[in-house]
Amino acid sequence: MKTKIDLLMALGIVLILISGCKKDESDNDIITDIDGNEYHTVTIGTQVWMVENLKTTNLNDKTPIEEITEGTVWASATTAAYCWYENNDTAYKNTYGALYNWHTVGTGKLCPSGWHVATDKEWDVLIDTLGGMDIAGGKIKSIGTIENKNGVWHDPNTGATDEFGFTAMPGGGRYFNGNTGWMGHYGTYWTSTESSSSAAWTRYMKYNGADVSRDAYPKVTGYSVRCIKD
Repeated sequence: MKTKIDLLMALGIVLILISGCKKDESDNDIITDIDGNEYHTVTIGTQVWMVENLKTTNLNDKTPIEEITEGTVWASATTAAYCWYENNDTAYKNTYGALYNWHTVGTGKLCPSGWHVATDKEWDVLIDTLGGMDIAGGKIKSIGTIENKNGVWHDPNTGATDEFGFTAMPGGGRYFNGNTGWMGHYGTYWTSTESSSSAAWTRYMKYNGADVSRDAYPKVTGYSVRCIKD
C-alpha cells in the first residue's frame, strides 16, 4: 500500500512540475493582420503583446492606408499614412515593419480585430512589470549588434537581454521634415494617447542605454507600432 501511495505522490509531483514549467499558451498564438502578415505573441505580466512591429498597409476594415514616399508630402500630411524606411520595403519590411504617422494610429483601426495600439498607461504597466524605466529598455531590446553581425542595433546596445521575448527593434523614424533616419540607434513606438492636438506620446529605446524614455512628438512623425491584446 505504501509503495502505491509513494508512486501516486511521485506522479503528482511530476505533473505539478510539468504544469509549472508550461509556457503560457498565448505565447504560441499566431495573429494575422488584414494583409495576411503573421505575428507571434508574448505574455508579460498581465499583458499580451505582439512580438513583431506592425507592417499592415490597410486598416482592419480593409480601408487602404496611403503610402507616402515623397518627403515634403509626408511632412504636410494630415490624414493616415505609412511608409517604409528609405521607401525600401524589400530591405526593411520584414525586420522593422512600417513607419506610421499618428493619424493612422488615431483611426483606432490599425491593429487586427481584438488588438489595439497600446495607450500611454499600458506602456507604464509594461515598464513597471519590467522593473522601471531605468532598466526596462534593456529587458525588451533585441540582442546583438550590427558591428558584430549578430543583431540590428548599433554598438554598444547597452543592457540588451530580450529576456521576455518582446524583441524591440530600432526602426528609426520619418520626421517632420520628411526624411528617414536613426535606424539602428532608436526604436520608437507610438502610443494611442494624445499629448495635445498636434502631438502624441511615444516610448523609445536607444542603442546606448538600458532605459525606456517617454516623449511627445508631432503627429506627422512616422514611428513603429506594436499591438497589445484587448
